[in-house]
Amino acid sequence: MAMGIAMAGDRCVAEIQFCDYIFNTIDLLKIAGNTLWVTHGNYSLPMVVMTPVGSGIHGSVYHSHSFDAWASRLAGWKIVMPATPLDAYGLMLSAIEDPNPVLFLKPKALMRVRGDQLIPGEPSDEKTLKSMIDAPIGDRRQWVPRWPDLEAYHVPIGKGQITRKGDQVTVVSYGRMLLVCQEAADQLKTEGFSIEVVDLRSIYPYDWGLIRESVMKTGRVLFVNEDTEVTNFGEHLAYRVVQECFYHLLARPQVLAGQNVPGIGLHPNLEDASIPQKKDIENAIRALMAEVP
Repeated sequence: MAMGIAMAGDRCVAEIQFCDYIFNTIDLLKIAGNTLWVTHGNYSLPMVVMTPVGSGIHGSVYHSHSFDAWASRLAGWKIVMPATPLDAYGLMLSAIEDPNPVLFLKPKALMRVRGDQLIPGEPSDEKTLKSMIDAPIGDRRQWVPRWPDLEAYHVPIGKGQITRKGDQVTVVSYGRMLLVCQEAADQLKTEGFSIEVVDLRSIYPYDWGLIRESVMKTGRVLFVNEDTEVTNFGEHLAYRVVQECFYHLLARPQVLAGQNVPGIGLHPNLEDASIPQKKDIENAIRALMAEVP
């Protein structure tokens, strides 16, 4: 339906709730990605497909999948994954206005996390916002939400950002793992380490210039995400670093990702053992720092 709406010239945001069930639509996603190419440019598909991804909610095998590595192989699509509400807002507006199909991956565990930066027009008082948009308990027949008068804000697709500056190790991540990487960098800073954290924000197209500039400065890089470690998107980035920055490296590029297991167990201990945790990131950074060329 979304593809038909897009081919007819309108724009829509479709949602697949959750990404764990998106595999049933793989053939349609492939067709949506190649439509512009196979029609010789006659039909673009300005559509957005939004789907929650990742773990962190203890959802077991049917609500804990990641999809970023799979998504990176969907030719013709743009792929974004925000780590903050402000970036989610700005990337969504950019995705809606883009003439290409855009896959909007939103981390499940961050959907109720309040950001440090307000969306333009958002009330600064959280209680005021709740009173405006949270439906009351009980009879809601007379209740109508009062949405804030938000201002337009765009985050360019394909543009990353540095969220922590440093000169010893570059850590590249996105989505929920980005926040964990920042916590690890902040902890290591108290011990004298200088860690630069890069928020990719867009998986494709990705901000290679930003990655390259940071790696050339630090000489060490760690890619972190929670997708499974085999054929991980971080492996592509590590390969490109080796190809283009090899003679500037002080240590081997490393990828820290989820365990290659059939699924994530329901018990918190099983999930924590399957997905990178803050301590794992700290240990990986320490190992990079200890490696001598």
